[in-house]
Amino acid sequence: MKYKSIFSPKNIALIGASDRLGSVGRGLVKNLSEGSLRRKIYLVNPFKNSILGKKSYPNIGAIKNKIDLAIIAVPAKIVLKIAGECIQKKVGGMIIISAGFAETGKDGKAMQEKIKKLIQEKNIPMVGPNCLGIIRPPSRLNASFAPATPKSGEIAFISQSGALIDSMIDMSLDENYGFSAIISYGNEADLSLTDYLEWAASDKKTKVIALYIEGIKNGRKFFEIAKKIKKPIVALKGGKSDLTKKTVFLHTGALMGQKEIFSAAFQQAGIFEVNSLEELFDTAKILCWQPKIKNGIGVVTNGGGAGVLTADYCQEMKINLPLLSPLTLKSLDKSKTMHPAYSKNNPLDIIGDALSERYQTAIEAVLGQNNIHGLIVIQTLQIMTEPVKNAKIIINAKKNWPKKAVVSVFMGESQKTKKAISLLEKNRIPNYTDPLRAVKSIKRLIIK
Repeated sequence: MKYKSIFSPKNIALIGASDRLGSVGRGLVKNLSEGSLRRKIYLVNPFKNSILGKKSYPNIGAIKNKIDLAIIAVPAKIVLKIAGECIQKKVGGMIIISAGFAETGKDGKAMQEKIKKLIQEKNIPMVGPNCLGIIRPPSRLNASFAPATPKSGEIAFISQSGALIDSMIDMSLDENYGFSAIISYGNEADLSLTDYLEWAASDKKTKVIALYIEGIKNGRKFFEIAKKIKKPIVALKGGKSDLTKKTVFLHTGALMGQKEIFSAAFQQAGIFEVNSLEELFDTAKILCWQPKIKNGIGVVTNGGGAGVLTADYCQEMKINLPLLSPLTLKSLDKSKTMHPAYSKNNPLDIIGDALSERYQTAIEAVLGQNNIHGLIVIQTLQIMTEPVKNAKIIINAKKNWPKKAVVSVFMGESQKTKKAISLLEKNRIPNYTDPLRAVKSIKRLIIK
């Protein structure tokens, strides 16, 4: 397989390994060491005999064993020479972390083209240059200088920006979603965004593909491939304004087109376009965890204001809120658990003093209605509210209606609320802190 040496290497050589605090080389050593029980890591530095207690080799040629993946993190001016040594060693693939190529102008681009020609003549796949690297959490491969290794999960995040990856990893550590792969592709001298898309489409660990894109080098090919991919693709496009065109070029050497052209192409290719990093992962998470549904959503809330906002957002986004049927209302009334002032509408306001028994009655009645295909459960924290019990009720209801989508909006920062949210998300029920985020996310599940 073309990408096996990059995503499933058995032997890795790190050229530019370092023990200097704050250096890229040291960060790579640390991250690669996390997976040292699964693969052999060789450190290369001509000025060191050992690095952080591990043997260092003067060059890649001094390593006797076969090398699947060479990671290059040295000054740009010697990358061509190092790439030549890697080719002589017959490595399976390369990741060039080093910056200073096409993104810097004419001279850098010329140097990048020389490297590209060299490796393509030998059919050696290469990531970069000017990238953070790649991370494969399911196999504990962190071939990057990211600040941490994220949790394993089902989202493949492919990004033109390495710094955004760093930020998203840091954010995700406190969340309950994880990644099948994280790919920083930089300047795309060899492997391109379309190559990574094809890889993620065939990867058994990946359920959803999330993209951060600034410019696309071969737009026609990208959209043709995206159309064929069965897995959901969510994209955040950076560099939409005229002011950012120069910034994008200086960042990765990529050219960009008009935002209207990209948006139309995304829509034609069936790609979900989002407008923020938060929305990118809100959407990816719900697509991983919940089924596709028909239009028709129920809302259960213990806060009238939150219900009104949710109804407004649903109307704006053309999400149907079916009326509660006579059978549903009869079930609610017959239960004897409802407050005399409950709303009898959708959104169903079960009133602020609702205990878990009332939540259970409402959730089961609404989910039992045939023309309701998804449910948003809102909880505003009152003195009598039972967040953990409510979470368990939602989890059990989801088990009873597996083909219906269920999301929660547990609002607040109390320890009880946080514990309940963690329980929900461990059971693949996404929670959103604001009704708008919940409505935007559940809309992505609706079949047009």
